[in-house]
Amino acid sequence: MSAPELVTVTIDERPIQVAKGTGMVETAAAAGVEIPVFCYEPRLGPPVGACRMCLVEVEGMPKLQAGCTLTAQDGMVVRTARTSTLAAQGQNSTLEFLLLNHPLDCPVCDKGGECPLQDLTFRYGPGNTRMTFPKRTFEKPIPISPLIALDRERCILCYRCTRFSENVAEDGQLVAINRGAQSIIATFEDEPYRAHFSGNVTEVCPVGALTSTQYRFEARPWEIQNVPTVCGLCPVGCNISATTREGKVKRIMSRNHPEVDEGWLCDKGRFAYGHLHARDRITAPLVKAGPRRFERISWDDALDAAERLLRTGGASTVAALSGGESVEEAYALARLLREGLGANTAVLPEDVPDGLDAYRAPLQALREAKTIAVLCDEPVVERAPVVDLWLRAARRAGAAIVYGEPEGEVDAVVTDRPGSTFGAQNVYFLPRTPNGRGVADAWSAAGDGEPSDEKPRLLVISGDEAATDPSVRALAADAEFVLGIGMFEDSFRGLADLVLPSQSYLERDGTTVNLEGRLQRQRRAVMAPVPDLVAWVAKLAERFGVQLSPHVSVVFDEVAARCFGGITFSQVDERASLPPRAERQPGRVSDTLKVSDTGEAGLRLVAYRPLFSGAAVDRTPELQFQRPDAEVQLSPDDAKTRGIRNGATVTVSSNGTSLELRARIARDLAAGVVRIPRDHAGDLHATVEVRP
Repeated sequence: MSAPELVTVTIDERPIQVAKGTGMVETAAAAGVEIPVFCYEPRLGPPVGACRMCLVEVEGMPKLQAGCTLTAQDGMVVRTARTSTLAAQGQNSTLEFLLLNHPLDCPVCDKGGECPLQDLTFRYGPGNTRMTFPKRTFEKPIPISPLIALDRERCILCYRCTRFSENVAEDGQLVAINRGAQSIIATFEDEPYRAHFSGNVTEVCPVGALTSTQYRFEARPWEIQNVPTVCGLCPVGCNISATTREGKVKRIMSRNHPEVDEGWLCDKGRFAYGHLHARDRITAPLVKAGPRRFERISWDDALDAAERLLRTGGASTVAALSGGESVEEAYALARLLREGLGANTAVLPEDVPDGLDAYRAPLQALREAKTIAVLCDEPVVERAPVVDLWLRAARRAGAAIVYGEPEGEVDAVVTDRPGSTFGAQNVYFLPRTPNGRGVADAWSAAGDGEPSDEKPRLLVISGDEAATDPSVRALAADAEFVLGIGMFEDSFRGLADLVLPSQSYLERDGTTVNLEGRLQRQRRAVMAPVPDLVAWVAKLAERFGVQLSPHVSVVFDEVAARCFGGITFSQVDERASLPPRAERQPGRVSDTLKVSDTGEAGLRLVAYRPLFSGAAVDRTPELQFQRPDAEVQLSPDDAKTRGIRNGATVTVSSNGTSLELRARIARDLAAGVVRIPRDHAGDLHATVEVRP
């Protein structure tokens, strides 16, 4: 690739050389000059020049120009409000106009103290107002969804929210209606804003017009702390900041990692922190006291009870891991079971294929791909939501996206199953669980013994997602005893003989490996009401002669020496880089849990687990409206063959069982496959018929 053409631009009498076509806002920043903006946000697409806050004087042009719409050209001379009286007057007038009807409610506005309008008014705006008439008011707040409140009188019509809806998420649900002074932001046909990424508009809004209903009136900027960490609810591993006040999480915000998430979050990652305070949160060990009843016991008694169960199970013990554990938690459990008991059988909810380290690539590379094959039966947005945003960005950039096996070579593959790479340099495997890659590595690093074919006497279930998985519960029915480790009592009710409390990803220190193979640091945002799981397992391991440190950093260093090239815990920083491609072939666990099997006739059913499901969503009331409808998704070809229109009611049947569902034509679905959310699939089997 040839080097870009450099041009010289003079900004406020400072010459600067940049690549030709660089945006003027970025060009000025390179020269150490600020051009203030409201509507400009590079992630939302081309600039629109709506707010006029960026007015600058350009030599040779008779009028002030919107700086955000300009690009660097050789010899251009630009003056900002710092050196141009005309530009300063323009910015002053712009702010005066924006504040014309803006309410002076900064002390009670949730954006107060974090508000760009507030900041730029202090720096560039007038010190008083010439307006003496009453300000315009609207009904407030308008709940555009259970998650988001709209204060229309604060809106400055920058169109950031509508541009996100249209150009990034492509849901098309936020729109500007009316014209001129009557323009307002609204949802399409006044329907609730129901989309996977709706919460991002609360962050891109430069004023307090769109706010989170969860965070509304909960905290002020001077009494909060923001802890950098990584989301633990899906395999993307989005970088986040957890806002805390008085020891409680009050808000989750994005922490832009341009290679991973580009600053976007799905609504599950943004709003599901309510699970920390669930009514059935386990805060002490529980022992079975009846068919569906537990009794609390002391930690010392729990240590004795856990030891008895493990000695009873011995080498026949089977571990069912959720894939949501940290690397250190998974390794501690594996050391205890594999080294202490000789129990080498583990079950994951997926099979992480070998050799993935040879295909490491940042998610950002998807945007540059010209041809992408998506080999994923489940919707990408439900399994790894931000990957869906990268695919949309690639398509907008001109990429051809093929759903199903491509006819030739492709630049990238997005898949939920191992298989051919079709000549692609970049292969993205989408684990079903947040830390599937890290848990598999941790288990293999703890030992290399062979799994046992013996019927398990003891099943150790780690994580609420594993405890509620139908396949795991089937294994539990065959075991004599069940030891559970999780956060919520309802997950283990009627299942476990002993339950040990665990922590949320927001309550622990540790590391996690995302779908790229990127090792990232999870930092404790708030203290958990229970002891650290690694320290507790270390105490238990000591009774079996296994020397395991109770300190997460020491445990990580031990794992890293075997799996991660000897990197130290302190070197896993807040902005994790992607390790180079490697030849290491990690070991595998023994079994996998299948979601569906391939049938020989009819349409193959994929009963997928929606993004808005699971223990965290179940305990966040504001997210319940996001659960998927009872519908069956068909490919365009299958729908056309059967004469089925989008939105029609169809009958789905298999083996004498039938359901009536609404049909939705999904263009991201290969022919021969239908998808139904797991909660709505009922008793349907792997192969189904669909008819009008």
